[in-house]
Amino acid sequence: MEKSTSIGDIRERINQIGTTITSIHPLVPKLQDAPTQNEILRALFELTKQVEVIKKHLLKLEKRDDSAIL
Repeated sequence: MEKSTSIGDIRERINQIGTTITSIHPLVPKLQDAPTQNEILRALFELTKQVEVIKKHLLKLEKRDDSAIL
């Protein structure tokens, strides 16, 4: 049960991170500085990719059949 609880807790937090990243996007154009905007958008894209990597690994772990280890 501890493993599934941890997966759920991590998933909840990673979804919060994803929501926060998404909420930053509409604020970037208001900076009115193209080089800064480009770098921030690039960083947000990288963060989004890493959030998706975490989600993917959680899903794999959740679906893994622990009986195969025995």
